[in-house]
Amino acid sequence: MTPSLPTSTMPQTASEFALSAASQALCDAFADAASQPPWQSYICNACGYIYHEADGDPDGGLPPGTRLADIPDDWACPRCGVTKADFSPYEAPTLEPLRAQASAAPPAHIRPRGEPGVVIVGAGRAGWQLAETLRQHSATLPITLVTACAGDRYDKPLLSVAMARQLDPLALVSETGRDSAQRLGITLLAHTHAVRICADTRQLRTTRGVLRYGHLVLAHGAQATLPPGLSPQMCWRINHLDAYQRLRQRLGSHPKDVLIIGAGLIGSELANDLALGGHRITLLDTATEPLARWRDQQAGPQLLDAWKDLSIRFEGSLQVQQMERMGSRYRVTTTCGLRFAADEVVVAAGLLPPHRLAQSAGLDWAHGIAVRADTLQTSVPGIHALGDCISIDGQCSRYIEPIARQARTLAAAVLGLEASPYESHAAVVRVKTTTRPLTLH
Repeated sequence: MTPSLPTSTMPQTASEFALSAASQALCDAFADAASQPPWQSYICNACGYIYHEADGDPDGGLPPGTRLADIPDDWACPRCGVTKADFSPYEAPTLEPLRAQASAAPPAHIRPRGEPGVVIVGAGRAGWQLAETLRQHSATLPITLVTACAGDRYDKPLLSVAMARQLDPLALVSETGRDSAQRLGITLLAHTHAVRICADTRQLRTTRGVLRYGHLVLAHGAQATLPPGLSPQMCWRINHLDAYQRLRQRLGSHPKDVLIIGAGLIGSELANDLALGGHRITLLDTATEPLARWRDQQAGPQLLDAWKDLSIRFEGSLQVQQMERMGSRYRVTTTCGLRFAADEVVVAAGLLPPHRLAQSAGLDWAHGIAVRADTLQTSVPGIHALGDCISIDGQCSRYIEPIARQARTLAAAVLGLEASPYESHAAVVRVKTTTRPLTLH
C-alpha cells in the first residue's frame, strides 16, 4: 500500500488553494484595518462644519475614508469656503469631562441655587450650537431647550442632496434630541410651543407651563414664505426634516410631476435633486433665470446648461395667481393665464422670521429681530437671539456659516466672559446642485 501523506504535505486542489488565498487576503485586510488609526473628526473654526474622515466630502471630491492630512491644501470648507488650515480636531462635548474640568478649576463666580439659567427657543442648528457652546464653558449652567418638534439633530443642507446621494430620509438624523440632551445635560421640552414672553417677570409661557429664565434666547429660525393665492394645505414648504420626510413619502418610488415655485437657492437645489431622483420638475420664478440674485456671476445660465439632460423645465417672468385641486392633482394659474398641472407643489419663495414671540415682548424689529452685534442682545434686557430670525443694522444673513460665530458671541455675553463681538462677513454660498455645484459670493 502507498503510505498516505501527512495532511500538511498533501497537494491542494485549485478550489482549496483559492479559498486559502482568499482567507489570507481577508486576514491581511483585517490586519491592515487594525493597524490604521481610528477615523477622526475636525471642525471648521469659521462656521462649525464638521468633517468626518470616515464620510469624506463626496460633493467636494473627497471619497469616504479621506484623511484630513491627505486633503489638498486648496480644498475649501463646503459651508464657508475656508481652507483645511482652519480646521481643528473635534470631539462632541459630553457632560462628565466638562464636570471634571470644572471641578479642577476655580469657578469664575458662584451660581446661586435655584438660578433659572438659560432658556433657548428652537432646536435647529442655532439652538443646539448655542447649547453646546454654553456647555463647553459651564458644566453647571441650567439650560432648557424648547422646541415644537422632536429636537432631533440633522444637517439641513442634506435635505437638498439626499436623493442624489441615495440617502434614506429616516437616516438623516445624526443624533436624536433625547440623546443630545442627555449628552449635554440639558432639559429638552420637545413638542412644546412657546406662546408668549412676559419680559417684565422674565417668564416664557409654553404649552407645557411657565418657565422662568435668567436669559432667554430666540433661535426659532425663519419660515418659508407663502405667496398670495397659495393654500398652506396644498403646498409643501421644505424648511425642516419633518416636512421633507413627509414629502418623500408622498412622492414614493414612481416618477411624479412636481411644480416648484421659486428658483432661488433652495428651489434650484431641490429641483436638481428631485430630478435626479427620477421626477419631472417644472420650476417657476418671477425672475428671468434661476439664482437671479447672482446674475452678475452667470449662475443662472450655468445651471440651465447643466440641466439640459435632466427633466427640469424652467419658466421665468411668471407670477402665481391661484392654485386649485383637480382630483388627485393640482393646477396652478399665473397672472398671465398660463396653467401648470402637478402631483405635488413645493414653495421655495424665500424665508420670513416668525414675529409673534418678538411682538409679545416688544422687541425691536427690522426684517427680523434686531440685535446688537457685540452681544446679540435684543432691545429688551435678558433676551438674545441668533440664527435666521435676527437682523443686524437691518441686514439678515440666513446662512449656516455665521451660526457658530454668533453662538460664541452670545455665550460670552451670557456667561460674562471676555467679549467676542460678532462680525458680519460677506457670505460664500455653496449651491449644492450636484449636476454642477457652484460657489457664489
